[in-house]
Amino acid sequence: MKKVWFITGSSRGLGRSLTKAVLASGDQVAAAARNIGQLSDLVSQYPGQIFPVTLDVTDYEQVYQAVAEAAKHFGQIDVLVNNAGFGITGAAEAYTQEQVRNQLETNLFAPIEITRAVLPYMRKQGGGRILQISSIGGRVGNPGLTMYQAAKFGLSGFTEALAKEVGPLGIYVTSVEPGGFRTDWAGDSMSYAREMEEYEQVNQRVKFFKGGNFVPVGDPDKAAKVMVDLAKHPQPPVHLVLGSEAIGILKSADANRNAEMEEWMAVSLSTDHEASKDFLESEDGKWYTKGVTRKV
Repeated sequence: MKKVWFITGSSRGLGRSLTKAVLASGDQVAAAARNIGQLSDLVSQYPGQIFPVTLDVTDYEQVYQAVAEAAKHFGQIDVLVNNAGFGITGAAEAYTQEQVRNQLETNLFAPIEITRAVLPYMRKQGGGRILQISSIGGRVGNPGLTMYQAAKFGLSGFTEALAKEVGPLGIYVTSVEPGGFRTDWAGDSMSYAREMEEYEQVNQRVKFFKGGNFVPVGDPDKAAKVMVDLAKHPQPPVHLVLGSEAIGILKSADANRNAEMEEWMAVSLSTDHEASKDFLESEDGKWYTKGVTRKV
């Protein structure tokens, strides 16, 4: 059965690769973009399958209007992909307030609001799929990417909680977390804070990006195929990491987090109230509340 997709940022990068893959699979797409003229070739190639929608994701009135138009045009929305976004690099204190707001508005608040706009349609039709294009930067922090990663950490957390909330309604939500992919993320889609000489690590990253030295390992067309398949999977994951680079980064970060947790475990456990129940100790080794007083 054909699905109807609503894809933001569909005119370039990963969004365009995904739009092409969805259309090639026979499904229909409400393709949202700031400049729908960039979709004219796909409109000619797939007449009737694609419905271009002009959308600035930070304009919430336009968001609700675009979602309503897409639902009216195709009669339903089966898969939402929140893909629109941009990168920003610099020291945390160097960003202007406008840069901070724009980053959070586009990469966090907008996908949350678009999700909220689409949920009533999915709820009424008894199911749907939501793919939030986050990043491995939504799981691991790095110098120079504080604002971008603040947005992506937030999006991944929103997704994880939402998946539990709407799962009983037949709506599956996945945070797609790629490493570097061969799009224009570090090129035309990257913006920068003013440089501060005190932040050597940050400045090295800026120089690396601006010099065109960032050569990602990820293939956006392969990622697009994975997402088309993901929308059909009966039990999709809540988090899906894409790319060997991202897997390597996450494995290392998880090992470091676990080591840090173990090192500070005694301090963590020392803060329970004396009259509280112990969440970790149980006779059968299961994690549930047991009425014992902890001795530290």
